[in-house]
Amino acid sequence: MLCSIYKTNKKEGMYLFISRRDDFSQVPETLLTMFGQPKLVVTMNLTDKRTLAFADTKNVLENLTSKGFYLQMPPPPIDHLVEYKTWRDNNKQ
Repeated sequence: MLCSIYKTNKKEGMYLFISRRDDFSQVPETLLTMFGQPKLVVTMNLTDKRTLAFADTKNVLENLTSKGFYLQMPPPPIDHLVEYKTWRDNNKQ
């Protein structure tokens, strides 16, 4: 499936996948308002064999087919203090 991927300047790591380039008719108006001015990143042929860095390809394809769009949210921030405490607790002698 051919899809276009857009980013926003409002939130780093947030991307909007749509099934037709520059056709935002399937995206709810409130989401577009929150997303801000979309900037095209890439248009690609997305197949179930292709892996995406921060999204499940099958889920993206299902949303593109059923809703006409997919919103990828940025990954949660890493809490290095929690990671350190877990590491410390696991390495106590």
